[in-house]
Amino acid sequence: MDPVSASINIQRPREEVFAYLQDIANHPEFLGHVLRDFRLTREDPIGRGAGARFRAKVPFNRFAHYDLTFTTVEAPFRIAFVGRGGKYERTLLHGEWRVVEDGHGSRVDVRVETEPKLPSDRLIEAVSCQRGIARRGLRKGLLRLRAILEEGRESAKTGSRATIAGGARKPASGFRLG
Repeated sequence: MDPVSASINIQRPREEVFAYLQDIANHPEFLGHVLRDFRLTREDPIGRGAGARFRAKVPFNRFAHYDLTFTTVEAPFRIAFVGRGGKYERTLLHGEWRVVEDGHGSRVDVRVETEPKLPSDRLIEAVSCQRGIARRGLRKGLLRLRAILEEGRESAKTGSRATIAGGARKPASGFRLG
């Protein structure tokens, strides 16, 4: 799929916007309408190496499971990610979030691109209209992101924040063995 991009202006400082975006557990709050079954791939959801596995809400596509990992986190400017998904995990996923200082706040740019390996994978993407769905989903997600950051989580219609299953794992949590 050719790159799909969207951008929006948010009336918050760049550092605050970037801090929210680098925590991958926050992403289902504003992208929950297009990403389902969002699962974290590690305990620490912040920064380089943070990742998630999810199912994209795409019609006519049985193989809509993807995973992604943050590969580059350049605070407070850029977050790059890579991943794979589709049938037999053949389709590569690349993208980045950019946060640029604007005169009145910040501008958030997001770009996502997939690289199907086989002609059959390209056909599945073409039939399921993934490019148009991705563009509309990103645009709606950015509007929800702006509402969350400007108005607060309570007033914005948001999805749920991703968590990790199980009990206490870190020594600082107070959990003691035996």
